Amino acid sequence: MIGRVVEVASAGRHLARDRGLMTVSHEGVEDGRVPLDDIGVLLCNARDLTYSNDLMTELARRGATVVLCDNYLPVSWIWPLEGHHIQALRMRCQLEASLPLRKRLWQDLVKAKIVQQENTLELLGVSGGGLGELTKRVRSGDPGNVEAQAARRYWPLLFGDGFRRERFGPMPNPLLNYGYTVLRAATARAIVAAGMHPSLGIHHHNRANSMCLVDDLMEPFRPLVDYTVAGLVADGREDMSSEVKRDLAAVLTMDLVTERGTTPLQTCLERAAQSLARSFEAGKPTLLLPGPLLSGVESKTN
Repeated sequence: MIGRVVEVASAGRHLARDRGLMTVSHEGVEDGRVPLDDIGVLLCNARDLTYSNDLMTELARRGATVVLCDNYLPVSWIWPLEGHHIQALRMRCQLEASLPLRKRLWQDLVKAKIVQQENTLELLGVSGGGLGELTKRVRSGDPGNVEAQAARRYWPLLFGDGFRRERFGPMPNPLLNYGYTVLRAATARAIVAAGMHPSLGIHHHNRANSMCLVDDLMEPFRPLVDYTVAGLVADGREDMSSEVKRDLAAVLTMDLVTERGTTPLQTCLERAAQSLARSFEAGKPTLLLPGPLLSGVESKTN
């Protein structure tokens, strides 16, 4: 079952557990409740929230990710201590992964991301700007930083020449931030469930970043957030209303075409994480990444 993304965005709420449910209350009056088994990601995005320890431990037991946010950006993550029955083995393999293996894995991720970027543009009726040709120049470890070259072509084509992708920039940057937060949380959940440690990255290695592996694995999936945001912008919905945030959270249910047929993005993330863990164990890259096509789009290559 695909876990729901549940956001608490109203100030002064208290989150607690009542048997198998999460309850949300304000000044002693219950606002609502959600089955714990339904929660995949809990986004805490409001001032003066309080939580019971019982709730946090029960969410952890169920493998849910809890994200504490400030201004739609994550500042803290809570994930289960144990995510897989052979977690110790997988983390050891992850830690001991050779540099050539990590460089090959990063090459595969960058190429998949660029293909998704080109497909996103084409779905929006925009020429791909030669992004497909750039994939041929991505070598092991991407020493030429083709990923950045693709980004310089991609963003102006997607949002216009005046757009700058900045974390604290004007719209539509906040929409992108929120969508990436949802995607990042789901990726973290998939990585922990596969028995890996989210801090031990393939390419990202900032010592202040506790989610380096998450940021690596989510790269090919980012353009699907971009696609959703572009649709919102085209409809004039450049705000952070609850409806807009629901649309952004729904990215995780977006259908992709895979070798096993049409599959929701969140399931694709889980398969990608499991395949990454197996790559570390086997010592060779065997990543399972979805094709670049969204549900309902005719394939150009098959």
